[in-house]
Amino acid sequence: MTLGALAGFAVTGSTGSLWLGILAAMIAGGLLGLVMAFMSATVKVDQVVAGLALNLFAIGLSFFLFRTIFAGTTSTDIPSVGVFEFPEIPLLSDIPWIGDIFFSQHWLTYLAILSIPLVWLFLNKTKYGLELRSVGHNPEACDMRGISVPNRQYVATIFGATMAGLAGGFLTLATTGLWFPELISGRGWIALAIVIFGNWRASWILWGALFFGFLDALQLSLQAVGVELPYQLLLALPFVLTIVALVINRSRSRTPLSLAVPYRRGER
Repeated sequence: MTLGALAGFAVTGSTGSLWLGILAAMIAGGLLGLVMAFMSATVKVDQVVAGLALNLFAIGLSFFLFRTIFAGTTSTDIPSVGVFEFPEIPLLSDIPWIGDIFFSQHWLTYLAILSIPLVWLFLNKTKYGLELRSVGHNPEACDMRGISVPNRQYVATIFGATMAGLAGGFLTLATTGLWFPELISGRGWIALAIVIFGNWRASWILWGALFFGFLDALQLSLQAVGVELPYQLLLALPFVLTIVALVINRSRSRTPLSLAVPYRRGER
C-alpha cells in the first residue's frame, strides 16, 4: 500500500493524469507481490518472516524514492497533486442525507463494493475459484490432480498485492493529495484483521470493513469535537475485536488449512 501510494503520487505529479497514477499504483503493488510470490511459492521461505521483511523493505524503499524524486522537499514546501472529484449521480445525489452517504462517493469506492459479489462468484462458482480455494486447504491433493500449485499461488498473491497498491493509490489520489511515510498508518494490518474477523467470507469482510471504517471516522469526529477519550483505544479496537472473533469462531473457522505453510512436493 505504501509503495503503491508513492507510485501513484509520483506518476500523477509528473504526468498530471490521475488514472495513470492509479495504474502505476497497481503495477507497483503487483511487482512487489511478484517478489513475495517468488519467495513463498518458488524459494519456499517462511512466509510470515518474508512478508514482514518485505513490508519493512517496501516502507524504507518508498521513503528513499520519495526523497530521491522530490529532492527539494522541505517542511514548508511539500509537493501535492490534485485528487479525484466526487462524481454526482443525477437525482440520486440530490436526495437529502441518503444522497450524501450512498451516491456521492468516489468511483473507486463503488468499484470496491462491486468487487465483493464478483470475488464471491469467482471463488464459489467458477472452476478456477474452487481450485484456488482447494490449493489453500489441501495443495497436495490439487497437485495430485495435475493443478499447478505454484501457478495458483503466484496469481493470487500478485492479484492481492495489485489491489493493495490500488488501495494505496486511492489514499493519495482520492483523499489526501499528499504522500508521507505515515500515510498508511497501519491500514494494511487492519485489512488483515478484517479478513480474520470476517472469517474469510466475502460478505462478512464487507460488513467488517464498513464497521472498522465507522470506528476510524468516529475517532476522528470525537477528536474534532474535543471529546476527552484516548483515540488510541479506538485505533486498537479492530485488533481487539479480531481476537474476540478468533475465540468465538475457533470451532467453525474457515481459515485455509495450509495458510502460510510452504508446499513442497512429496513432504506430506
